[in-house]
Amino acid sequence: MYRPPREAALPLKRVLVYNGLGSWAPHKSGRAPFARCPVDTCVLTANKAESQKADAILYKDHFVHPGHPKSHKQVWILYLLECPYHTQHMKFNDVFNWTATYRRDSDIVAPYERWVYHDDNVRLAPLPLAKNYAANKTRQVAWFVSNCGARNGRLQYARELQKYISVDIFGACGSKKCPRSNQDKCFEMLDNEYKFYLAFENSNCKDYITEKFFVNGLGRNILPIVMGARPEDYERSAPEHSYIHVDEFPSPKELAQYLHKLDADDDLYNSYFRWKGTGEFINTHFFCRLCALLHDDFPTKSYRDINEWWRGPGTCTTGSWRRHSWQSPRLSS
Repeated sequence: MYRPPREAALPLKRVLVYNGLGSWAPHKSGRAPFARCPVDTCVLTANKAESQKADAILYKDHFVHPGHPKSHKQVWILYLLECPYHTQHMKFNDVFNWTATYRRDSDIVAPYERWVYHDDNVRLAPLPLAKNYAANKTRQVAWFVSNCGARNGRLQYARELQKYISVDIFGACGSKKCPRSNQDKCFEMLDNEYKFYLAFENSNCKDYITEKFFVNGLGRNILPIVMGARPEDYERSAPEHSYIHVDEFPSPKELAQYLHKLDADDDLYNSYFRWKGTGEFINTHFFCRLCALLHDDFPTKSYRDINEWWRGPGTCTTGSWRRHSWQSPRLSS
C-alpha cells in the first residue's frame, strides 16, 4: 500500500524481467500486472531488446550481464527465492542496486508467505477451542520428502528421531508412498490421521522458511516440527505458538519425549492451534511495491560485494543453530 511522497504526473516506469516471466507467467507483460496497485504507472516487459531503456532490470534466479553499461538511473534488482547453497555465485561487484529475496534485510522483502493478525493484541483464541485437533488421530509423525541429500542432515535427524517415536517417511527417502498425483488425498491423510509433520527445509539459512512450513504445515490441521531458519526467524514469521523448532531440544531423543507428552495430552496438543482464526496469510503484492518504489526518491547505491551480503559468515549453517545463539525457555524451566 506504499505510495511515494509525490504522485502528481508520475512517469511510466519500464520494468524488464530479464530471464523471462517463467513462474510469473500469470503476470502478463504490459500494464496489467499493476492494474490494481496504489501506484500503477509501470509496464512489465520480457523483451531483452529493451534493456537499455528500461528503468529497472529484474534478474530472477540467476544473473547474466546484458552486455551494455548500466546507466546511472537504471536500477538492477536481484530476485532470489532459493537459499545461498542453491543459487549462483555472483562474480560482479557494484552491479546490483536492490535485492528482492525472502530475507528480512532485503531492499524489497519477498517472503513465501506473510502472516498478519486481525488484531495484534489478540494472538491466541480463547479456550476451549471449538475443535479438538487430536480427535481420532492414531498416528504420530509424518514427513513427505524427495531430496535425501540435504546439507543440513535432516534425513539423519529424522532417522534418529525414528528410534524414539513413530515417524512415517513418504517418498524417495522412506518406505511409504503417497504419489503427488494424489496430493489432495495425501494431505487429507495428514489432517485425519497424523498429529505431527516434519516441515524440514533442505538448508539451514537465516529467514529461509518456505511452503514446507506455511502450506504443508500451517495450511493443514497438523502440528509442524521445523528445521531450517533460525528459531528467532520463525518467531517473527509464524503465528504465535504454532510450531515446534528442533533446536528447542538438545537431541532427537528429547524432542521425541516431548512429542509423546503431547500425544498423550489433548489439551496440551490443542494449545498449538489457538492461533487459528486470529489472522491470515496475505498477498504481499511484489509488483505493486516495486512500482511504487521506482517512483520514490531513493539514494543511488549498489552492493560492492553481493556475495558477502547473500552468503557471508553466519548466513547458513550445516548443523544446529542452537549452539550459536538460542536456548529454549522450555528447557530451562
